Amino acid sequence: MNQEIKLLVLDIDGTIAGKSNQIHAKVKKAIQAVRAKGIQVAVATGRMYRSALRFHHEIGSTLPLLAYQGAWIQDPATQKMHRHWTVAKQTAIQLLDYFEQPELRSLLSVHFYINDRLYVRELTSETRLYSERSGIEAIAVGDLRQALTTEPTKVLALCDDTEIIDNLLSSLRQQYTPAELYLTKSVATFFEATNPSINKGVGVRYLAEELLGITAANVMAIGDNFNDVEMLEYAGIGVAMGNAPSDVQAIAQWVAPSVEQNGVAVAIEKFLL
Repeated sequence: MNQEIKLLVLDIDGTIAGKSNQIHAKVKKAIQAVRAKGIQVAVATGRMYRSALRFHHEIGSTLPLLAYQGAWIQDPATQKMHRHWTVAKQTAIQLLDYFEQPELRSLLSVHFYINDRLYVRELTSETRLYSERSGIEAIAVGDLRQALTTEPTKVLALCDDTEIIDNLLSSLRQQYTPAELYLTKSVATFFEATNPSINKGVGVRYLAEELLGITAANVMAIGDNFNDVEMLEYAGIGVAMGNAPSDVQAIAQWVAPSVEQNGVAVAIEKFLL
């Protein structure tokens, strides 16, 4: 058991929730055991705040919730907003112009997240599936420029063809420096853009150092995708799931079994109980 760890940070999709979109009883039990030892538990997700709330409550977290890769950090108990960093309106329009090129337009479902609501051009089959899984109503507005009354927290492009998403990521990484936009994939079919100052690593550091007064050595983080990399690198113990891409597994200190094999419970038992 690691005596050092005071904070356990968990991603949701592919980490504590698999195909069923629920937290398995075994994983819940392991998280309860961690909390019983006095270790704090927090959620760090690419999901919307309102979509992540039920997981936050289910694991019994008393800390602020990190949503949108850490661009939105809010305490559900007090409603206090600790951080909300957005994408510049001009940048959002540039991204939209790019996504709406004739050769891409029909292939992508574009999501704008504004004030924790989801705006789309139209309800595509990908968007419907996304809405079902996240329990969020998508608001179809036709031209997304109409929805930009204020800066979005996140811009997402969905496509079933993972090659298109990979190409999107590499070509937009050539257009925008890391100082201009944070670009990542949370799953193979999701391209995500957020404020350049944030990622889950920055968010977890804020929780640990600013709020709890602990250091990276006191943090264990578990995740399964590219948007978890910074958080896994920051944490004293960074654990990748068995279902994580090999590049993500390569930067972790340990690789747990997959989400469907309750890998989080196995990792918790190994390091914390």
